[in-house]
Amino acid sequence: MSKPSHREKILTEGLRVVHERGCAGASVRDIFRAAGVPQGSFTNHFSSKEAFCLEILDLYFEDVRAMIDRTLRNDSLPPLKRLRAFVDAQSKYLNRVGWRNGCLIGNFSAEASEHSEVIRKRLVEIFEEMRQSVAYCLRAAVKMGELPQKTDCDELGGFLVASLQGAILQSKAERRSVPIERFKRLIFSALLH
Repeated sequence: MSKPSHREKILTEGLRVVHERGCAGASVRDIFRAAGVPQGSFTNHFSSKEAFCLEILDLYFEDVRAMIDRTLRNDSLPPLKRLRAFVDAQSKYLNRVGWRNGCLIGNFSAEASEHSEVIRKRLVEIFEEMRQSVAYCLRAAVKMGELPQKTDCDELGGFLVASLQGAILQSKAERRSVPIERFKRLIFSALLH
């Protein structure tokens, strides 16, 4: 009889622990204890904490990608409504967790990218995919006449992703929605009108 695999439990509970405590703040012991599995289960499934953190980053991004597909890449909605839905989805998630945890992508950018080249490179790929999705939505807005023809959708997409990440980080620090609400108000009233 083969031993049951605890891999999924370690990933699920480990993601929660790392999101709450940070990559550096969550020890391997914290992770396997939260999962309720023996210590050896972690090392059976992950070659290192770095390898584990890379996997939970991808697991987290699967949810972000699904949200991007429902919002930014949802061609059944008007483009600027998609962008607003994207920002609102971020805000709703953060509100649900009490503004404490922020975005794992932003958190890893602040703490893990300095210590892990493989995580840093993966974050660059994730940010690029997010930028491309925002730019895709902005190009649709230009095509529909919601934005001027001269709009540089790639540059604006990069700016919006970076600005939203900053607003999320500030909201995490303040534990309130004000920075994200300010971001949303300004981009739709001053930048994208």
